[in-house]
Amino acid sequence: MSAQGLPMKVPAPGLPSRVRIHEVGARDGLQNEKETVPTEVKAEFIRRLAVAGLTTIEATSFVHPKWVPQLADAEALFPLLGEVADIGDVTLPVLVPNERGLDRALALGARSIAVFGSATETFAARNLNRTVDESLAMFEPVVARAKTEGLHVRGYLSMCFGDPWEGAVPVAQVVKVAKALMDLGCDELSLGDTIGVATPGHVTALLTALNDSAVPTASIGVHFHDTYGQALSNTLAALQHGVSTIDASAGGLGGCPYAKSATGNLATEDLVWMLDGLGIETGVDLDALTATSIWLADHLGRPSPSRTVRALTSPPSSSPTRSE
Repeated sequence: MSAQGLPMKVPAPGLPSRVRIHEVGARDGLQNEKETVPTEVKAEFIRRLAVAGLTTIEATSFVHPKWVPQLADAEALFPLLGEVADIGDVTLPVLVPNERGLDRALALGARSIAVFGSATETFAARNLNRTVDESLAMFEPVVARAKTEGLHVRGYLSMCFGDPWEGAVPVAQVVKVAKALMDLGCDELSLGDTIGVATPGHVTALLTALNDSAVPTASIGVHFHDTYGQALSNTLAALQHGVSTIDASAGGLGGCPYAKSATGNLATEDLVWMLDGLGIETGVDLDALTATSIWLADHLGRPSPSRTVRALTSPPSSSPTRSE
């Protein structure tokens, strides 16, 4: 499917030799779909992602079905994924909002969870119906218990670069909440550009400020949306800073049901194309991944927004004509 010998591998100095892609398509991608995707299709989607070489695949969310009805089948889905975890030692994180969500996840044998905070008060109120401090207080017993149970805990922090209601978010404000989230005991932090307004200099400034506040780069992942076409540029800035965990969504699925200006996530195929060209290892088979996104797009009834998927599956163009 991919063009022979392309992309040409030309490494750039100072970048990680390997990147772990945190695949969010099955959770963050599908939660924003208008129509609910059948449970069996979700399970097959996750299986295909694992076969394509992705080793961290966020499976679902244990949020109350009233708030995210597209993921109301978490109890039915997770038991279908038992064999997936054996494909290349795959990890299947799940999102939990509170202690009740943790109870549900533990009952099904989940070994990796994520909590979801906000750097801004308005989004915290709209998404969690709490202030920032109240949401951190809600997460504290969740993280503590999860760690006691031996689970890996990721802390998502949304609105790190801009908020549709509050505008630009000061770096110091993001650092304060990020540090508080990590101090709860999270193993890693994912910085979310929820509405896709970040630019490379802003990314570097935030990462530097986090390091200055004792949050190590090794504990940081980045989660970019491509609203303004900046997701890959911002990813490269993060790579140059040493970040080696990048969130992405197969086929570019996703958005945010609580922030209408948020468009799709960085497409995993677009990310893999760039990383392949830089000679950075991911373990992902781009052809298999592209085929998976096409398969899901057929189920969703629309083409994939990923530019790489479109380029690799477009009919070959006619031979170029000589310039006059």
